[in-house]
Amino acid sequence: MYNTSGMNKIYSKQAIKTIAGMDSVTKQRIKTAIEMLPNGDTKQIKGRDITTYRLRVGGWRVLYSYINGDIIAVEKIAPRGGVYKGV
Repeated sequence: MYNTSGMNKIYSKQAIKTIAGMDSVTKQRIKTAIEMLPNGDTKQIKGRDITTYRLRVGGWRVLYSYINGDIIAVEKIAPRGGVYKGV
């Protein structure tokens, strides 16, 4: 768990694995964007049982939700074309 911007952030195993496999420039862009949450190019995803949001970082998308209003759970990080599959 990382504590940044006053809100705690937790990462799923999938999100950690994706970040670990990125090149250093992309990894830094994604981490910086996540640290700035809830600010950024975000939008609520419609049609889900759980209120989920997406953060756009170039060609990548970060899916996240809130737990108890003060924890951001980063659920999935994937390229734009495949992030919504299986969600």
